[in-house]
Amino acid sequence: MGVTVEAGIATAYWVTPAFTVLAAAVFGLLVGSFLNVVIHRLPRMMEAQWAAEAAELEGRPASEDAPPFNLVVPRSRCPHCAHRITALENIPVLSWLWLRGRCSQCKSPISARYPLIEALTAVLAAAAIWRFGLTVPGIAAVGLCFALLSLAFIDLDTQLLPDDITLPLLWAGLLVNLVGGFVPLRDAVIGAVAGYLLLWSIYWIFRLLTGKEGMGYGDFKLLAALGAWFGWQSIPAIILLSSVVGAGVGIALMLLRSHGRETPIPFGPYLAGAGLLMLHFGAPLMALYGIR
Repeated sequence: MGVTVEAGIATAYWVTPAFTVLAAAVFGLLVGSFLNVVIHRLPRMMEAQWAAEAAELEGRPASEDAPPFNLVVPRSRCPHCAHRITALENIPVLSWLWLRGRCSQCKSPISARYPLIEALTAVLAAAAIWRFGLTVPGIAAVGLCFALLSLAFIDLDTQLLPDDITLPLLWAGLLVNLVGGFVPLRDAVIGAVAGYLLLWSIYWIFRLLTGKEGMGYGDFKLLAALGAWFGWQSIPAIILLSSVVGAGVGIALMLLRSHGRETPIPFGPYLAGAGLLMLHFGAPLMALYGIR
């Protein structure tokens, strides 16, 4: 079988662009199933770690009777009847459709968000490979999409942006641009610093003026990571995009009276969404805002 080498990646002749996009979509479906686990379990793992650290500081013995709980064990179960999800019931999207959105044992409804995340992951992976091809930037873009999707839903659920995702994402952006990814390494380093310091400054100005915290440190780290991926020039566009959308959603929620003025709205999903837009439409977006 003959092979060709493109951007440092060896590929067979039969690996056509259409095949790679389809393969990326299938891979995205499989990863999306795992991302559902990450979104659900990672915040709970963090809470368990915080409880253990608090017990240690207070001199209390940590609980040793708690069963193992991580991204691998225990196996996924129905939250209503504790039925273990079998392999056939865990096929991305298809199993949910086959089960008609209900547990096979107790018939309790299964949230449509699970197949939605799986399908969205597939679409994002396919779009990244379609945009950049089976290249180093393309593969890196797929990983970026997975991380941003996880962060968006975790923040939406818990108002947390885990360091276990944001910090590796930041370093990954720098490494990708070290090998000729999306922007020159100098712009990436400045972008990481500028992204963090910008929201850090806004946080402290708001806190000094109002005595309240307007955002969390996870937002600083996420914007720093996006700056590391797309360079310092992207920071104004990312902030404008995420702020406009976030403000619009916040106003709509208040008008619908589903949120009070004092109810915090997570900013991470809007940053993540702006990051995905920058990935595919960075140049025209920055031109729209007069940024070169």
